[in-house]
Amino acid sequence: MGKRLGELTANNTKCMIKVNGETLIDRMITQLSKLSLNRLVVVVGYEGQKLIDYIGNRYVDVLNIEYVFNPIYDKTNNIYSLALAKDKLCEDDTLLLESDLIFEEGMLEMLINHPDPNLALVAKYETWMDGTMVRIDTDRNIVNFVPKQAFRYEDVDVYYKTVNIYKFSRDFLNNEYVPFLDAYSKVMGNNEYYEQVLRVLTILHTSSLKALPITDEKWYEIDDIQDLDIASTLFSKDETKYKEYHKRYGGFWRFPKLLDYCYLVNPFFPSPRMKDELRANFDILLTEYPSGMFVNSLLAGKYFGINQDYVVVGNGAAELIKIVMESHTDDKVGVVYPTFDEYPNRLRPEQIVAFEPASANFSYNADDLMTFFDDRHISLLLLINPDNPSGNYISKENVLRLADWCGKRNVRLLVDESFVDFAEGFGHNSLLRNDILSKYPWLMVMKSISKSYGVPGLRLGVFATSDTQLIARMKKEVSIWNINSFAEFYLQIYNKYEKDYAVAQSKFIEERQAFFKELQTIPYIRVIPSQANYFLCEVTDKYTSAELTRKLIAHDVIISDCGLKRNMEGHNLIRLAIRDRKDNSKLISILKTL
Repeated sequence: MGKRLGELTANNTKCMIKVNGETLIDRMITQLSKLSLNRLVVVVGYEGQKLIDYIGNRYVDVLNIEYVFNPIYDKTNNIYSLALAKDKLCEDDTLLLESDLIFEEGMLEMLINHPDPNLALVAKYETWMDGTMVRIDTDRNIVNFVPKQAFRYEDVDVYYKTVNIYKFSRDFLNNEYVPFLDAYSKVMGNNEYYEQVLRVLTILHTSSLKALPITDEKWYEIDDIQDLDIASTLFSKDETKYKEYHKRYGGFWRFPKLLDYCYLVNPFFPSPRMKDELRANFDILLTEYPSGMFVNSLLAGKYFGINQDYVVVGNGAAELIKIVMESHTDDKVGVVYPTFDEYPNRLRPEQIVAFEPASANFSYNADDLMTFFDDRHISLLLLINPDNPSGNYISKENVLRLADWCGKRNVRLLVDESFVDFAEGFGHNSLLRNDILSKYPWLMVMKSISKSYGVPGLRLGVFATSDTQLIARMKKEVSIWNINSFAEFYLQIYNKYEKDYAVAQSKFIEERQAFFKELQTIPYIRVIPSQANYFLCEVTDKYTSAELTRKLIAHDVIISDCGLKRNMEGHNLIRLAIRDRKDNSKLISILKTL
């Protein structure tokens, strides 16, 4: 009855919901009509007549459609619905599909063209999957059906999910499946699932049913509105697919096959041992409250080696950016473009005094900024260092020269150093030091812990300045528990893993150098050198940045189209995150095919 879909199935059966404007049943009948089938048998129950009326005679020229009605659909489960159609099952070789599925067309051809007569399509377990799992051996024999109550999370590496698309031979149906279907229903009743019959056959080692694992083919089972949302994104048209993914602002873990070159995270940290410690404390962290700001600013001070009165901890840097920028609503703010738009998005356009580098690589130095802003009135100068998306980097010594210049002009300097640990010499680049903060009370330092430390899911960021009145005011503006216990515990244990972090950063710099050389072999891309964990690239030939973005999303790769950024209209620029060797090599291969 599809109750989890709420109003969408209040008056319709599940297969009449629409994904990107097309009902599931229309999509499925269209796919089936291309297979030269003798007939399609539709078992209906809830709102069955509406479905029959909806299908009508629209497919009469391509497919013979018959119906079987289950009048007690609300008291039985699918074992009874299938048993009602058992006579029809015994007449032909049969494809069995559940109608709440959406899948790529090639999956049916894969099933039909395979020489094995009895097959279950299966997919390697992913976190979104629910329902019946199977275990298979090296010969693709199904050695066990695993019902929900027998599911073990420690075994997920060997589980496959049934896609709920099967191919059964007439011989198998007559001599194995249907006899057991009758027997099982008599003993266990009608409120069961037809997979249980297959499970019994595998336990008895009498079944000729084999598994056929899919690889990169897309499919989804739609049980609730979250499933519908994900399916709509997975099966969106190429021209809208990028927009559908991008509007999520993350959450890409729901799409395990998606290669994310958009969001910027360290691929080499945290270390396995640090993750083990986090896992070992999962139960207590899940069930206990986190500490308040006093303890968390103490932990952040320990983390970076600075005075706790100089630092405020945020639920990601985004929380702190909002507070800081909205405290300058009446000020003129110097902004370097292109930049991380979260900062200027918090300002009115008339507040912004924009500096745009003249260099084709969007490079600039401290002297360029001092020269440009020398005769312009600003109260705050924003510097992302390394800059996002250009990767331009100004050394610590020159940033401090800029800080001296700002001090003489009564200009506050806000430096976002979220990517500074990716720059060469990473161990000495940070401004988060007591002596620096104390010497420059007009200096403010923002740092996202998501980026270089590889923990974006924890939502951690810090803001530091020796202006303790500003820090005290910001601590009052955030909520009492603005970070969770997992984030707090991470701050607590980080110092034990600082050596691992140094190893990770060295490894990252090596990978950046290798990736840079490989990207330079792509003839239609100009790669801009970077000291961050991404490359800004100009698309010089064959495609616009938007076209290349659409080409890549068709290959399940998402990148950032910088042509969509403020002040970047008309520039064919993309930003590519730097991931590990395996992923970077895969991206290079895809770019070469284009």
